[in-house]
Amino acid sequence: MKKALFGRKIGMTQFIREDGTAVPVTACELGPCVIVQKKTVDKDGYSAFKLGFVNQKESRLTKPISDDLKKKNIAPKRYFAEVDNFDSGLEVGNEINCTIFEENEIVDVTGISKGHGFSGVIKRHGFGGGRITHGSHFHRAPGSIGAHTYPAEVWKGKKMPGRFGNKNVTVKNLQVVKILADKNIVLISGAVPGRKYSIIKVTVK
Repeated sequence: MKKALFGRKIGMTQFIREDGTAVPVTACELGPCVIVQKKTVDKDGYSAFKLGFVNQKESRLTKPISDDLKKKNIAPKRYFAEVDNFDSGLEVGNEINCTIFEENEIVDVTGISKGHGFSGVIKRHGFGGGRITHGSHFHRAPGSIGAHTYPAEVWKGKKMPGRFGNKNVTVKNLQVVKILADKNIVLISGAVPGRKYSIIKVTVK
């Protein structure tokens, strides 16, 4: 099973390597996450950990979730998500932090991309647009979207205006550049999806 952990995107900066080269990195706060439930093949049909992340006021949780956490002696959490069971030795109540990762490991990062609302074809798909000259009436429109006689329809998948962003996106093959274990901060090369402080999932390849 692949190691994985949830966390928050903090923002971008740069990291100076020992040879003097500057690497653009994204600072991510990964963990500490608490194992809230351990799912098994016999009982649930698959093997996974349900993790809780970021402490929360008890009053903001529903009663079933609050009571379940109380029974397990776990502090109220704000976010819950599942990852593969990558270590059979871990049990409910155990804490997982960023030390499960190693520097120079290759990871995939999943998050919800920034939402841009309803956007036109130039912003959404990078269309060139028409001339901005005197007399032109074609500037930012999409142009022809299909022939009249045949096929006499707009084919599925045609690039048109619509909602842009706010989708689940995975950026693959990023490198763990530096781990600051005392602060639960991991510096990951390049950009990762989402706005600042959005929830992300980091999975080892």
